[in-house]
Parts: sequence; C-alpha cells; structure tokens
Amino acid sequence: MAADYFGFSSVRSVSNNGTVALNNPADISVIVIYFLVVLAVGIWAMVSTNRATVGGFFLAGRSMVWWPIGASLFASNIGSGHFVGIAGTAAAAGLATGGFEWNALVVVIILGWLFVPIYIKAGVVTMPEYLRKRFGGQRIRIYLSVLSLCLYIFTKISADMFSGAIFINQALGLNIYVAVILLLSITALYTVTGGLAAVIYTDTLQTFIMVVGSSILMGFAFNEIGGYDNFEKLYMDALPVVTDKNISASCYTPRPDSFHIFRNAITGDLPWPGLVFGLTIQATWYWCTDQVIVQRCLSAKSLSHVKAGCILCGYLKLLPMFLMVFPGMISRILYADVVACVDPAECEKYCGTSVGCTNIAYPKLVVDLMPNGLRGLMLSVMMASLMSSLTSIFNSASTLFTMDIYTKIRGSASERELMVAGRVFILVLIGLSIAWIPVVQSAQSGQLFDYIQSITSYLTPPIAATFMLAIFCKRVNEPGVFYGLTIGLGIGLSRMIAEFAYGTGSCVNPSNCPEIICGVHYLYFSIILFTVSCVLIISISLMTKPIEDKYLHRLCWQLRNSTEERVDLELDNWTENQESDSKDNESNIEPTEEPGCCKKMLLSFCGLEKSNAPKLTEEQQAELQRKLTDTSEKPLWRNVVNANAIILLAVCVFFHGFYG
Repeated sequence: MAADYFGFSSVRSVSNNGTVALNNPADISVIVIYFLVVLAVGIWAMVSTNRATVGGFFLAGRSMVWWPIGASLFASNIGSGHFVGIAGTAAAAGLATGGFEWNALVVVIILGWLFVPIYIKAGVVTMPEYLRKRFGGQRIRIYLSVLSLCLYIFTKISADMFSGAIFINQALGLNIYVAVILLLSITALYTVTGGLAAVIYTDTLQTFIMVVGSSILMGFAFNEIGGYDNFEKLYMDALPVVTDKNISASCYTPRPDSFHIFRNAITGDLPWPGLVFGLTIQATWYWCTDQVIVQRCLSAKSLSHVKAGCILCGYLKLLPMFLMVFPGMISRILYADVVACVDPAECEKYCGTSVGCTNIAYPKLVVDLMPNGLRGLMLSVMMASLMSSLTSIFNSASTLFTMDIYTKIRGSASERELMVAGRVFILVLIGLSIAWIPVVQSAQSGQLFDYIQSITSYLTPPIAATFMLAIFCKRVNEPGVFYGLTIGLGIGLSRMIAEFAYGTGSCVNPSNCPEIICGVHYLYFSIILFTVSCVLIISISLMTKPIEDKYLHRLCWQLRNSTEERVDLELDNWTENQESDSKDNESNIEPTEEPGCCKKMLLSFCGLEKSNAPKLTEEQQAELQRKLTDTSEKPLWRNVVNANAIILLAVCVFFHGFYG
C-alpha cells in the first residue's frame, strides 16, 4: 500500500475501453473555438495593460472593478480538482462535501471586511511582505514563502493537473502526462506573458463557461434519473455488482447520512465540529492569507470593489453543491459498477488504481451522457477550470518567489530581471508538480478532494494562527510567531510524514498507521494544531519584548485608523537598491544598442520592452502611495455592500439549515 501511495508502481492511463469520445466535428469545433476565444482575451489583456513593472504585472495596476474580481476569485478557487475531487467524494460519501464550499460564504465576508483593509493600509504586494512589515526580520517572510510554494506544489498544481488529465484521458484516450503537457503549454503562454490582468480577464470569461456548461450537464443528469424526486432513493440503492464476501458491506454501501451535511461528531466521515471549526481554520488560511486569493483583492480600485467582489464570489460558491456534488452522486447511480467499485482488481481495470475509482465520476458522466457538441463544451469547461486555477497559482507563486526570495538572493536585481526571474520560476514549478502527480494518484483512498483537505489541515493552521494574531493581537512579536510557526510545522509534518509512510489505505485494505498518530480526523487535527500554535505564539510573545506602537501604525486592527507616520522595522533591500541604482545611473547614462527586430518582438510579447517612464517627484510619489493605501468608501456604496453581506450570510444559514 505504501508503494502505491508514493507512486512507485508504474503510472497507468485510465481505461476508457479503447474508445475516444471526442472524435466528431461538433466536439472538435467547440473546443477549437473555445481556445481561440480564450487566447484572444488573454492577448487583448496582455497588450492593453502595463506589464513592464512589478505593480502592473503582479497587481494589474490596482485598477480592477468588482465583477472581474469576484469572478476571478471563484475561478481561481474552482479548478478541475473541484470538478473531479468534489464529485468523486460526493459519489463515495454523499453531499457533506458541499459543506466545504458553503463554508466559504462566511469566510469571504471576513476577508473583505477584516483582512483586506489591513493589507491595503499596509501597502503590501505579498503576504510575506506584510509579515515583514508587521514583525521585522527576514526569517518569517522566507519561511512563509517557501512553505506556500510547497503547498502550491502538493495541494494545488499537481492535484489540478492530475484531475484535468483524468478527464482528458477519459475523453481522448491520451496518456496522463501527454495530457498534462498539452494543457500546460497553453496555460503557461498567457500567464508568462500577460501578468495578473490577463489572468483576471480570462478567469471572468472562464467562470461564465464553467457555470453554463456544468449547469447543462446537471440538467442532463437529473433528466436521466427521472428528476430530483427519485434522487435519494436511487443513490441509496446504488451498489456495485462485483463484490467479495470478505469485503465489509460498509465499504460499498452508501452511508445512511449521505444526504446530511452535519454528521456525527465521532463516527461521521466529516464530523460536524470539524466541518464547522476545523474547516473554518483552513478556509481562513486559504481565503484570507493565501497569495492567490488576496492578490486579486489587492488589485481592486477601491475597498468597496473588494467587498462587492467578495460578495459575488460568495454567491457563486453556492453553485458547486448543485453543479458538482449532485452530478457526482448521480454518476454513482448511473455507473455504480465503475464509480463505486470496491474489488481492487475491478478498480484496476476501470481506472488504473486499486484504491477506488470515484475520481472518474464526473468525467465519466460527461463522456457517456452528453451529446456531441455539448461534450466538447464540457471538455472546454474542464479546461477552463484547470487553466483558470493554474494561471492564478502560477502568477501568485512567481510573485512570492520574485518579491520574497529572489530579492534576497539578488538584492541589486533590476525590475526587468525580476520580471524574467518570475517567468522562469513558473517553469521550475511545473516540473516539480508533474513529479508529484503519482503521489496524488493513490492518496486518501483515491479521493482527490480528501487528499487536498488533509494536507492543508497538517500544514496551514500555524499560518492561519499567525495572520489572525498579527492583525487582531497587537502584543504578538517576531520571536513568538517564528517559534510558533516552527513548532507547529514540526507537529503537522509528523502527522503528514507518518501518513505518507504508512499509506492512507482504503476501506478494503486499511492503513496500519498507529491510532494515536492517524486516528484523529484531519479536521480535528486542524483544530488541535491551530490551538497549540496560538498558545505558543502568545506565550512566547508575552515572555519577550513587545513591538512599539510607532512600528505598528496601520498594520493591526487596533491601530488601523492611525494617521501617524509609521517607522519601518526593516527596510526593503530591493527598494533601497533600486533607488540608489537609479540615482547612480542618472548621471551616467550611456547609449544602448538598438535591439534587432526579432528580439524587439520577443521583448514586446513578454512585456519587457524598455520604456522611459517619467520620473515622479517626491510629492507625486507620496500621492500615488496615498491612493494605493486608501480604504475610504463612499457612504452609499458602503451601505450597499454591507446590506448585501448580511443577505449573503442569511442565505448561507438557510442552505445549511435546509441540508443540515
């Protein structure tokens, strides 16, 4: 089992009985049109925005309005890992997995109303940069940057690439790695060249495609089973034909609580205290402190646009229950022998892995149920979800590496050099993520979404504790945070490494990991780790010297409205070097050789063409900085977004109560 978990066995293509589903003119035409439209939008955004500066490439010039922000937040979050992972977990265990999505309705309000105002007032580009301003020193910033990049590889990029490849494998019969390379070559094109503006605009288009395409599939799925009235009875009767008398019936029989979100606190597969509290900790890390999400909010032209974008994202997050969870459960009804297979040999035949085939629930529904043309649209939907998620992660990961790691290695790097370094790093990230795919393939009984959530539970609670205390507890300081993060990481890694070593097992072949290590549900482990991290950070901070208020103006909640000038605990070396270099070069400007035609075209395509931007005076720089850190709102729009936030929370309570 451990060998399978680590991917030591050969990587097999998912079986689709030798047929290629997308081999007709209608499907191929839809896919070609889709890619042409997406590339056209990406190229338009690429040439119409300023990509030659850090602010233009990484924050879209802070000029975005609410609707593309909300759509991009949703599209960045909903990758192909959601379509494959959520639908697969729903096929195995019912609709409780939809609670993961609805939890975000509360947390996006916390993001827009509590966290983002502090980030804007702090005037930061990345989350590690905020921690540098808040606590000083470099070790926390480097720690968070490296850990965030590792999380991108373990839980986001590799999982999204794998899930997208599963779908393409079912539809086209391509080898998983051939499918991955095909996707990445198109995805990386406008990410590397276009910057955040291109990513946000293409995300907006792809959100529309995702919602329309998956809504059509949901309609076909419910029509196939005779409507919602038959849904519950048919799901509870969906059993595979091929079983083994030595296999417990609980391994292939739908759970009695399949149609409830809140499940028993002890025996439930997703216990309700973990779903309410443990999941909120993970969601706080993801929505309120993760670079991918926060970067979209920081690109907004005003705080009201941030809040409105969060509200739009909240309403869109209502949809996965209906567009992914329900279709995943219907897939089990229609293809119980395949999706709910329990015999390892049967599972091996259907999907190439012995731990289960729930991951192919959504792709199989698309390939077998949709007519020609619409099947091509659904492949486009999967491409949209994969590409929108990957482009967002690539852009944000390159931002983290460039601004928080590369500037420490090369303190004298020019702005142009940073742009090149960020783009090259994307290629390195892709290579590492592809190498991790075999681990994802067999983890958590083949349920991709559980794999993503479990890894998040082991590594992110200390980060959530750090940001929460940094903003809302003025007394915490650098030693407390650093040692709290370090010890918390050690505790989380001990659980994760043990799970890797023993393997997660399956219902048929349970893991032999000791109960004291792996027996605690990962959502409960998240609560424990968060609590321990908070206690450590506060205790060590109280035993060490506090940070004076002059260093904290507009960096924490108590001093958010302070008008006093803030003294930086530590200046940014790269900014200092740029200023000194520019002064040195003012008096020593040498004529440079005009680049050739081919080189000029390449530089223009990548947004690296030289431009003689006018030199701003100190007053102009101060005014620009004031605009970038302004959180004022017009009273009318402030009241509008506040009212909509209350309505969204009421909708959240209603749906949880209805399906609870």
